[in-house]
Amino acid sequence: MISPGMSYYTPEQQNTAAILELRQVNKIYKSAGRELQVLKDIDFSVSRGDTVAITGPSGSGKTTLLGICAGLDRASAGSVILNGILLDGLSEDERARLRNDYVGFIFQNFQLMPTLTALENVMVPMELRHRKGARTRALELLEKVGLAERADHYPVQLSGGEQQRVSLARAFSNQPALLFADEPTGNLDEETGERIEAMLFELNREAGTTLVIVTHDPELASKTSRVIRMKGGRIQ
Repeated sequence: MISPGMSYYTPEQQNTAAILELRQVNKIYKSAGRELQVLKDIDFSVSRGDTVAITGPSGSGKTTLLGICAGLDRASAGSVILNGILLDGLSEDERARLRNDYVGFIFQNFQLMPTLTALENVMVPMELRHRKGARTRALELLEKVGLAERADHYPVQLSGGEQQRVSLARAFSNQPALLFADEPTGNLDEETGERIEAMLFELNREAGTTLVIVTHDPELASKTSRVIRMKGGRIQ
């Protein structure tokens, strides 16, 4: 079994390997004695520093695919390699440690902790890794997203766009190797969504992070360097 910190590749291979690889991935859910296959024979890889959009109609398997890529869910068959680490067989604790070390997330519904201020929400991933200077780094990121003056406000005191900007700052706080965004502008009006998109791509360029976005929005998808289209659980 490969544990976090142990690469699936040799050091020489690690330098040239894709940051994310899926090999013949299938996902089957069982309910009331019946099987529903949500993903079918998914094969693709993502190069380091790339920007990728996963698109498709509702029910096509996009969000399920994202969860499997990020180690939030397990494939029924096939293999997933994230930043050189084989996810197959890792325990839940090992997967959580891997996500904290290498992965950032942006969700459609923001997923901020309601009892923490904007500043404290951004600091959480860094504190989990016991990073020094977490407060300074968090303030710098809030400045980048235009919310330095709102650092001491709680999520309930912020608009939807402001909450998503906090989640952007939080996502980049640990300098993740790979950032997953699930419908990042889905709950925002058009103007606010465009501002969030601009900030997302700007922060991503500055950090050199690999970005994978699930979106229904063809305009957002067109801003990435590659689009993966899903239909009926398969890549088209």
